Parts: sequence; C-alpha cells; structure tokens
Amino acid sequence: MATQADSRPGRGEIFDLLSNHRRRYAIHYCKREDEPVSLGDLAEHVAAWELDKEVEELTSAERKRVYTALQQQHLPTLERANVIEFDNRTVELTDEAAELDIYLDVVPADSIPWGLYYLGLSAFAGIVLGGLWLEWIPTETVPELGWATLLFALFAGSAVVHVLQSRRMRLGKMEKPP
Repeated sequence: MATQADSRPGRGEIFDLLSNHRRRYAIHYCKREDEPVSLGDLAEHVAAWELDKEVEELTSAERKRVYTALQQQHLPTLERANVIEFDNRTVELTDEAAELDIYLDVVPADSIPWGLYYLGLSAFAGIVLGGLWLEWIPTETVPELGWATLLFALFAGSAVVHVLQSRRMRLGKMEKPP
C-alpha cells in the first residue's frame, strides 16, 4: 500500500519539472491567480510571457501552439507529479505545489548569490573581530561593543533583506514569472 509520502515527487523529478520554463510559468500563473484557471487563460499568459508580449498582441497561432503543448505535454507531466489537478479545461494547484518554493532560489541577473554575500560578510566580520582581538583596531573612537553591535546589525539587516527578496521572487508573487 502506497503512502502519501510515496506519491510525492523526488528531488530529481522536481528539478526536472521546474527545468522547463512553460511548466514554471504555468505554476506561476496558477499561484498568482490562487484559484482554478482555465486552460485558455493559462495558455495566453504563458505565451505572452514566453514571447515578451501583451496578451492582446498574441496571434491565434501563438496561443494555439502554447495551448497544445500545455494540454498534451506539460500539464499531464505536472499532474503525474501531483502538482496540479487538470481536467482538460481547468487547472488547479494541489497542496504539493506549495512545497516547490524551496527548490527555487531565484537570483536576479544583476545580483550575487546570497551564499556568496554571507561569505563576504563573514570574512569582513572575521577581519574586524581578529583586528579587535589582536588590538590592531583602536577602540578609543568605537568601543568593542560598538563593533559587535555593528556586525550584528549588518547580519540582521542582511537577513531581513534576504527574506523579503526571497518572498518577492517566489513563483506567483510577481506580475511576470522570475
């Protein structure tokens, strides 16, 4: 007898699901709408994002090409992975779709990865603390507690910005998919 945990897709399958932009766009649109969506509306928005056009500018051939690919390939794939429920006309996210966010750490093109940022911040903190310990940094103008407070504020402020940016960049949170 299969348990609910057995029906969940594995990590490799999730990365495979999310590797295709049409599937990511479909999930993004469904999350953004937060209710069942029609296949036609979904196809229009996916095609518009894909072609970097407004929905009104799409030709019927562009709509049909995406509609057919979604209906025949991408939505059945997402349904087999238990991410959506699809009945040939309506698409609805399942509870499993909420768990996909942890696999998407979207980094904007003009940004550095957060891991690298925190590594640099840690190196800076190490240099400051080492300088204080070795008495290379004078403590007359800024006391040791002041340096510790500064380092704490840098880490806390960075963590707040990181959390806010990560929430904003999730699928379904922005107008266009990341």
